[in-house]
Amino acid sequence: MSSAYTALGLAVIALNLLAALVGVIAWQRNRPSVWFWYLLRAAQIITGVFVLFACVVYAAGHRASDELHYLYVFLPVAVSFMAELMRGASASQELGDRLSPKEPKTNQELSDLFAGLESGQQETIGLAIIRRETVVMTIASFVIAFLIWRALETTASMF
Repeated sequence: MSSAYTALGLAVIALNLLAALVGVIAWQRNRPSVWFWYLLRAAQIITGVFVLFACVVYAAGHRASDELHYLYVFLPVAVSFMAELMRGASASQELGDRLSPKEPKTNQELSDLFAGLESGQQETIGLAIIRRETVVMTIASFVIAFLIWRALETTASMF
C-alpha cells in the first residue's frame, strides 16, 4: 500500500506542477490556454482522489508518526476552495477596475455596464479576466504540489 500511496502522491504533484507550468506560460504569453483549464481540473480531481485514499489508509489503521502529515493531506482541499473563491472575486475586481475605478458598483451594475460595451472592449476585458483567473489558479496549483510533497515527506512509520 505504501508504494500506491507514494505513486498517487507523486502523480498529484506532477499534474499540479504541469498545470502550473502551462498556466505560467499562458500568463506570460498573455493568451488564454484551454489546456491549462483541463490540466487544472484533472489536477483537482486527482488531488481529491489522493485525499480520499489517505482517508482509506487512515481507516485501515496506517498512521503517520508526524501529525502534520494529515494537515498537509487536507490543506489542498481548502486551498482549492479558496482559489476558486478568489478566482470569482478576481473577475469582479477586474470589471470594477476597468469600468468603475473611482466609484464602487454592485456586480449587477458592473454587468450592465459590461453589456453596454462594444464587442471588442468586452473581449479585451474578458481576456484580462481570464489572465487574472489563470494567475490565481496557477499559484494554487504550486501550493497544492508543495503541500502534497510535504505530506509525502511526513509518511514515516505509516506503513
